[in-house]
Amino acid sequence: MHDEKIFRLAKPKKKGLLPLLFSRFLFVVLLLLLNICKIIIVHRWLNEYISSFSFITAVFTLFMVLYLFNCNMNATAKLTWMLIIALLPLPGAVFLCFTQSDILHGVIKKRANKLIDSTKQAVIQPEDVIRQVKADGSGVASLVQYLNKGGCFPLFNNTDTTYFPIGEKKFAAMLEELKKAEKYIFMEYFIIEEGYMWGSILEVLIEKAKAGIDVRVMYDGMCEVSFLPSNYARLLEKHGIKAKAFSPIMPVVSSHYNYRDHRKILVIDGKTAFNGGVNLSDEYINHIERFGHWKDTAVMVKGDAAKSFALLFLQMWNIDEKAPEFLTYLEDDGYCPEHPNGYVMPFGDSPLDEYRVGETVYMDILNRADRYVHIMTPYLILDEEMEAALKYAALRGVDVKLILPGIPDKKAVYTLAKSHYLTLVNAGVKIYEYTPGFVHAKVFVSDDKKAVVGTINLDYRSFYHHFECGTFLYRTDCIADIECDFQNTLEKCRHVTTTSIRNEKKSYKLIGSLLKFIAPLL
Repeated sequence: MHDEKIFRLAKPKKKGLLPLLFSRFLFVVLLLLLNICKIIIVHRWLNEYISSFSFITAVFTLFMVLYLFNCNMNATAKLTWMLIIALLPLPGAVFLCFTQSDILHGVIKKRANKLIDSTKQAVIQPEDVIRQVKADGSGVASLVQYLNKGGCFPLFNNTDTTYFPIGEKKFAAMLEELKKAEKYIFMEYFIIEEGYMWGSILEVLIEKAKAGIDVRVMYDGMCEVSFLPSNYARLLEKHGIKAKAFSPIMPVVSSHYNYRDHRKILVIDGKTAFNGGVNLSDEYINHIERFGHWKDTAVMVKGDAAKSFALLFLQMWNIDEKAPEFLTYLEDDGYCPEHPNGYVMPFGDSPLDEYRVGETVYMDILNRADRYVHIMTPYLILDEEMEAALKYAALRGVDVKLILPGIPDKKAVYTLAKSHYLTLVNAGVKIYEYTPGFVHAKVFVSDDKKAVVGTINLDYRSFYHHFECGTFLYRTDCIADIECDFQNTLEKCRHVTTTSIRNEKKSYKLIGSLLKFIAPLL
């Protein structure tokens, strides 16, 4: 029986007004109120100058539209901002400047880019591996070359891989591997919430910390708003665990919804690593039910590729450290996995550089596929490029299938996803909804050769605003397990057709079409 103190170091987080104070919804409401106040003031006190004011507003709006046409921004996002500027010229311009200026994130941006740039050679790419994939004409070597323009993402072959089709199996394997730790344990998760899952893991972490093992835990700062108290890192430190929140949240003036750490990484001794969609909260292992059955996935790598995840963790951990440490944890100890097969490339995506790594990896798979691309994703908020890639693959004869949730966790996002259905289905993309509950898995698998398991959703947040990571797999044995899991999940899904789309609730259609205007902001 677990000690109750292990399950809960802090008092349960009470739900109240605090999450609202940090929400995008409140910020938009404030902008609307500001605009209403502006209109009232103009009409009451500046009535005699209304013509001049209207002229100035029109010129200002034109200037902002010209600016948006010429700025480096996604085309769909430009349209959204043009609509906002047209409706709310001054507040919209202030909101745009606010989001573009990285207020309160300048230090993070500068430090993160410096660390990534200084560690581009921290994990060495085996030359023989690149020669092998260059020779097979798969295009993998070209993808590796592109990804390494913005980071350190070697492709390895001395790595064993295991796929977990459900969170419960990943959880069991995590506990088993954590107990084997001898040197260090690094954990980086978007969500940590006290309960059975985290309590069971925490019990092992405390034991390992007492044994002198370097145990570090990092979670996104949003946890301190929704799940954990602001002093939770100090509570963990009392048990010998080094802990910190990434980019702690500040009040409404913070553009907190950008640059969140959405990664899920566990690294043990630089030999074993876990990655995937599973956070450390009880619904992810179906210990509690929130949105029906929770379908999630993960992958475990053992061997050389684990060091890439250690590097990704250390880059984030050291953002606010005065004396960053890397080499001690990345040294090659000659570890040989039991059953290495195929090629593995862990990769990270940062919102602070010019490379859209996550989206590019997905589009590369779509554009090079010959027979099929099968996808599981919880959200579908597409920019023009990704929508075009999905449609093009289907139109040229590739079997493109998407599995999405049957029970949503966010109804607004669910309705927005449905707004993409008709154009995709008309192009030949097959869409399915998981009837037992919520799909949180982020999986691409193609042609029995390539796959990605990671944290990257098919939405703007993941592609443009979050720190993300994934595991690219090429010709590994576990790819067959991923495709098998997709087919098994497909049996529990309802097929979306043009008829079912026409018969969809009118409220969904209306809300989805309206939300599409502001999709890049969600």
